[in-house]
Amino acid sequence: MAGRLAVFVTALVALDLSVGALGFSLSDKPLSFLISENADKISSLKEAAAAIASDAPEDDVFYLRYALTGADEEEMKSRLEENVRWRSSGEGRLVCDAAKVAIEKATSGDDWNNDPVRAAAPYASVVNDFITEASIVTTSSRAGDLIYCIRAASIDDTALMNAISVENLAHFFLYTKEVNAAVANQRSIGSDRLVCVCTANDLSGVKVIGGSAEFRKALSAASQKANELYPTLSGPSLLLNLPRLLTALVKIFTPLFPEEVRKKIKFARGPLSDVTALNEILAGSGGDGSKRDNFLTAVEELIYSD
Repeated sequence: MAGRLAVFVTALVALDLSVGALGFSLSDKPLSFLISENADKISSLKEAAAAIASDAPEDDVFYLRYALTGADEEEMKSRLEENVRWRSSGEGRLVCDAAKVAIEKATSGDDWNNDPVRAAAPYASVVNDFITEASIVTTSSRAGDLIYCIRAASIDDTALMNAISVENLAHFFLYTKEVNAAVANQRSIGSDRLVCVCTANDLSGVKVIGGSAEFRKALSAASQKANELYPTLSGPSLLLNLPRLLTALVKIFTPLFPEEVRKKIKFARGPLSDVTALNEILAGSGGDGSKRDNFLTAVEELIYSD
């Protein structure tokens, strides 16, 4: 029993660390200043990308995120070039092209319309029967950062994995991460502020033993790939509403990780505990204003505190 619990908790922490391990800082400098300050690096990275693909990303924010990693020029270019190759061929091109078209459709009206985003997702005809806005949503903090929320316990992961492969579900999750990354870059430009994506894992109802290991593999694979593709995008990872036994076990494991990683993991009980379906915290007519306010107040204290 204890051994199985330890394996489960280790996998859970590893999954969450892969989302938020790249670091998080809300710079007090405007985005325009950051771009100007890193203009030479951005220009050099753009040239390297253009040498690989004629349709490489054009927006400065995409390259700024590499410039802010603190890596040396050779490492920056190496990571960028790998990303551009992924985006310009095969699996990556399908994911990125689908996300681009979906965002254009989602923003064609006065308000964000998420229906085109769900419809354009890889393997949507299968996955959307199991993953809905009740279990996964992205919303915004009052400061403008994106908050990606997932309640895995509300997904019938065993039935889902009987209908799709680990690889294909990982593609689906990568698509959601590409959408979030592209929207974060767009909003950065619009707000003159570098926007990040934070992750809130609501573990209400999580099974201490059981559930689909294949589902966790797909989540982990997508998160690890996203770590490579989206530098300086991720904010803190929040572990919310863990069963008390799991909370104790996870806190035993976290000191084993470097300090710079540990500070990205934050625990809390309460946020989302009053929410039946995650779409209740969305802004607009589909959400519940009081539940959204409660959620934002609780998670913003976690996200923006030292």
